[in-house]
Amino acid sequence: MTLRIAMWSGPRNISTAMMRSFSSRPDCFVSDEPFYGAFLKETGADHPMAAQVIASMETDWQKVAETLAGDPPDGSPIWYQKHMAHHMVGPIAPDDLEGMTHAFLIREPARMVASYAKKRETVTAEDLGLRLQREFFDRECQRLGHAPPVIESAYVLAEPAGVLSQLCWALGIGWDPAMLRWRGGPHPQDGVWASHWYGHVEASTGFEPVEPGDPPRLEQELQAVADACMDDYLHLSRFALRSAQ
Repeated sequence: MTLRIAMWSGPRNISTAMMRSFSSRPDCFVSDEPFYGAFLKETGADHPMAAQVIASMETDWQKVAETLAGDPPDGSPIWYQKHMAHHMVGPIAPDDLEGMTHAFLIREPARMVASYAKKRETVTAEDLGLRLQREFFDRECQRLGHAPPVIESAYVLAEPAGVLSQLCWALGIGWDPAMLRWRGGPHPQDGVWASHWYGHVEASTGFEPVEPGDPPRLEQELQAVADACMDDYLHLSRFALRSAQ
């Protein structure tokens, strides 16, 4: 039986490094933002490489959902699906994805905004997806009767083995130290958008040390975006897993 892990994140949030980490397990297949093409076609959002993204993948919401509910292409017992919460604006909501174990990846908003602003000229709170993450997290809490797994990127970077082993336990899978290292360069399952967004991860072979110091100072407009996301971030961060060590 396949364990399908739907990891809900926002952009610039070590989400690709997490995908690399799970891809290093010999028992795991990974998928990269499978609803991105459908999101771009639905919204017409002015994202880098939008036309190439739409042309490269399935854009029918129902067909994407049906594929994700099936078996992974290589038959692996674990299927790690990297999702962006802000992509879910069409007829398919996270709740509609059947047979999933849902988890949530968060990062301090100021750090997200600072990183995202290097890749796009404009940044909005909607681009970061924290409100949608929180809404779905609360629905999952109600459905499950307890909080689903939440991981904070700063904790992962500070103690990757400790936090990821806790995540594996929460997901019901064994801890594999292979998750700490990966092959540098592009990955076969990367989306076509990797050439714009994934340069830093492609140069890495493992989790880098936690970012030092306080969050970056932002211009007033960007700080307003970060401030608009703080309540949702703090709501989720209360549940973030920490190392047991």
